[in-house]
Amino acid sequence: MKKTGAQIVLQSLQIEGVKAVFGYPGGAVINLYDELPNYELKHYLVRHEQAAVHAADGYARATGEVGVALVTSGPGATNTVTGLATAYMDSIPVVVFTGQVPTALIGNDAFQEADIVGITRPCTKHNYLVKDVRELPRIIKEAFHIARSGRPGPVLIDLPKDVLVDTTIFEYPESVSLRGYSPTYEGHPGQLRKAVRALLKAKRPVFYVGGGAILSNAAGVITELAVRLQIPVTTTLMGLGAFPETHALSLGMLGMHGTYRANMAVTESDVLVAIGARFDDRVTGRIDEFAPDAKIIHIDIDPTSISKNVKVHIPIVGDVHDVMNKMMVAVNEMSEEAHEFAASHDEWLARIAKWKEMHKLDYIQEEVIKPQYVVEKICELTRGQQPIISTEVGQNQMWAAQFYEYTKPRTWLSSGGLGTMGYGFPAALGAQVAFPDRLVIDIAGDGSIQMNIQELATAVQYRLPVKIIILNNGYLGMVRQWQELFFQKHYSATEMSAVPDFVKLAEAYGAVGLRATRPQEVESTLKKAFSINKPVLVDFVVAGEENVYPMVPAGQPISKMLLV
Repeated sequence: MKKTGAQIVLQSLQIEGVKAVFGYPGGAVINLYDELPNYELKHYLVRHEQAAVHAADGYARATGEVGVALVTSGPGATNTVTGLATAYMDSIPVVVFTGQVPTALIGNDAFQEADIVGITRPCTKHNYLVKDVRELPRIIKEAFHIARSGRPGPVLIDLPKDVLVDTTIFEYPESVSLRGYSPTYEGHPGQLRKAVRALLKAKRPVFYVGGGAILSNAAGVITELAVRLQIPVTTTLMGLGAFPETHALSLGMLGMHGTYRANMAVTESDVLVAIGARFDDRVTGRIDEFAPDAKIIHIDIDPTSISKNVKVHIPIVGDVHDVMNKMMVAVNEMSEEAHEFAASHDEWLARIAKWKEMHKLDYIQEEVIKPQYVVEKICELTRGQQPIISTEVGQNQMWAAQFYEYTKPRTWLSSGGLGTMGYGFPAALGAQVAFPDRLVIDIAGDGSIQMNIQELATAVQYRLPVKIIILNNGYLGMVRQWQELFFQKHYSATEMSAVPDFVKLAEAYGAVGLRATRPQEVESTLKKAFSINKPVLVDFVVAGEENVYPMVPAGQPISKMLLV
């Protein structure tokens, strides 16, 4: 039996196990939307195409499955670029379908035509322009395979209108064969042995864990190995949740706004095991003084990441989960050496404990609400519930990273690589769709929330009870902080003197709006927000010129932190 291209797209999504699609209709994809009610797919109408991709991205980060977005041609397609670039930088598996003008009109400047394949080539793992309906099943099968395999990433499929109308016999491929694309999953045995031998000789070892550990579901074995060998663990921003921050071996986050103990431990380490991390410049600071005495072991599925930013001594290309499992096996086989090693660096752990005691993450609570206090209270009130926390980008993101204790993977959603303001709220919607019964919280700034605040309508329409916590300081806070510290308080274009009444705005959309202006109101306001089974926006009026510390100034080594 023949099917139209539109029917083939939707049938293929069902076969791939897709349950939720975030999208926005238009003329180029109207045939696809016409067929949509006939399939077991739940479509979520967002209010901006950028939000559709962020929602799909949030769904993917929270579940580990591929997120899907569907938009029309022209501006609908170009509005997805920020979402695609965000997912690309953080290696998130997303498949985005865009509409396109009929194939005969491509290149003719037709109404709402945009070369989205050309535009997105640098910010997708792969992309396709479908020119023949007979190619659709193969392309969709390949797209999902590419998105979720190897180093995950976004894939775009551009669908000309006539391809969606044309018909063909539908046969969905059972397997994929792509010449030149064969990710390496198993680490080289010789390199593994070399790494384990080097690790067991260390006096000052550190595990440095990135988002790749979460993507490969390796948190469990990393924790097991770290505890077995008594190795302290620091995570990147993207690695939060890969190791329980409540554990004594946790160093917290490292880098520009990392903890003192994490930055000092990495700087003074003699063996640094980088696990699914890519040595981002926000982590390394000045590269020639990053872990200067350490033998660096780097485990990553992407061979292009090896020695890209920092010279690596023992590279292991492979899936982090597979490699860490094999390291555990090797350690078990060297049981006596491993036992001696675990007991050999008490002095190192004691030095780290002293650093932790000397320089805790701290702030001074005054008459005005401090943003750190709000995040601490959220942590305290949700302990044991495993809520999913998303963030926008800026100071709110860093305080959420520093003052909330993440103990499980896939509970932290944030734009790390691209640093996308406006990411957190739609990502939270995606996570809430995936887990309707879990508490999902977006920690935002008054600037960043306004970049996608229109999605309050989406939250209300689909009864997604996301809690939006605005740390409202009246500034674009992180830029203002840089201006204060490095530009003599020249607050150029960072004061937000005109902002909406967030409470009334929430109510206008049909959500619940709350506000707190005094520290004494923080706990009760949060409790009320968490008790309401509807979208709730809470406007916390916080200290205007509070800064994020520690802070490593640009161009400095991570051991040179500003602590006050």
